[in-house]
Amino acid sequence: MAILSLQLSFFTAVFVISFCTIPSVKGISAPSPPPSQSLHDHDFPTTAAFKPPPMLEPILTHLGFQELSTAVTSLSLSTATTSSAVSAGGPLTIFAPSDSSIRTCPSCSLPRLLEEHTLPGLFTFHYLRSLAFGTKIETILPGRCITVTATANSTKIFVGGAEISRPDLFNNGFIIIHGLQGFLAHLSPFSCSIERMSSLSFTTPPAMQSVTDFSVMRLMLRDAMLRLRISGFSVLSLAIRVKYPELVSLHNMTIFALDDEAIFNGGHTYVSNVRYHIVPNRMLTSVELDALPVRTLLPTLDGGENLVVTTSGEGAFGEPMRINYVWIKRPEVMRNIKVVVHGLSLPFPHIHPTAMNFGVGMGVNGMNGRSELDASSSFIDGGNGMSAAPSPLIESTVDMEDRLGL
Repeated sequence: MAILSLQLSFFTAVFVISFCTIPSVKGISAPSPPPSQSLHDHDFPTTAAFKPPPMLEPILTHLGFQELSTAVTSLSLSTATTSSAVSAGGPLTIFAPSDSSIRTCPSCSLPRLLEEHTLPGLFTFHYLRSLAFGTKIETILPGRCITVTATANSTKIFVGGAEISRPDLFNNGFIIIHGLQGFLAHLSPFSCSIERMSSLSFTTPPAMQSVTDFSVMRLMLRDAMLRLRISGFSVLSLAIRVKYPELVSLHNMTIFALDDEAIFNGGHTYVSNVRYHIVPNRMLTSVELDALPVRTLLPTLDGGENLVVTTSGEGAFGEPMRINYVWIKRPEVMRNIKVVVHGLSLPFPHIHPTAMNFGVGMGVNGMNGRSELDASSSFIDGGNGMSAAPSPLIESTVDMEDRLGL
């Protein structure tokens, strides 16, 4: 245990030293601008079922939401229609209608009402008061957004027209519950789109859109750090915190990561090379990664350095998709509307540009055998220079994956 603590302290020190030497975007201490009209992202996942935390039903019952608590069991057995951002156990905010409010909509489905009143992430009453009038936030039900409004002095907050009458009723750092009072109805399929709900067409000014992206990214980075920390990726969580000023200015991102165990068991180079594992302003799901053809270049935060797809995931021989000869061990370890994280078996080695230009050693139609790796080994760069590494470097990569049983 003492050795593990010393290792963690060592890597923490290395992170701070290595990242602080790289210029970052200023302004982390600047006041947070309020988000504008929409937090909706049309690429939100729709393939995983929402499984409520096991303690949710007794919590709702204890707080007096008898009607809503009965929907929890039904919801856990529902079909796969809910965001994978919460199916993996992310934090939630629930706007719980009172029993009398639910009775105003006798035709409403309770499980669906619960989905339509649950948000991925933590939204305190204080934070909700800071949102711009008419802000839309997508719920765990893809394509359904709640609209947040307020009185002139923001003393009263309304969600979908129902007043938050009992704010911050429950908050354990993982689930927040607000009590609602008012008339209810199911959300419209067009609830996330202002233009489709109105005969008027609204154009968001570029400056306002920038403020919106910044505000949403702040929230999604916090969500990512929390979920990574509790799922065995605390080193990456620390890296995101250190590079927060730079990352918060991005529109979205794809991160390739090693878990803590893999870093302590030999993946040390990842610690000082995290920026080479981040693809800025592009969110690549597991399906989109598999569809990338061989030799596709992916720009990284490590200025001028690109990743390259060396084996396509759609190959005829069923080979796993590889980037820089490293296969994706755990696709979509964490995902929200701005950040997606894929787990790796090993840190990415640097590849010489000549190999990228000529496609030497890159798998064709999913083929990426040992002979191909041998052919391209002279183009692999250790990451700190342009000198060519010997062939055994690539051989050892394959051997290491075999020894770890990956």
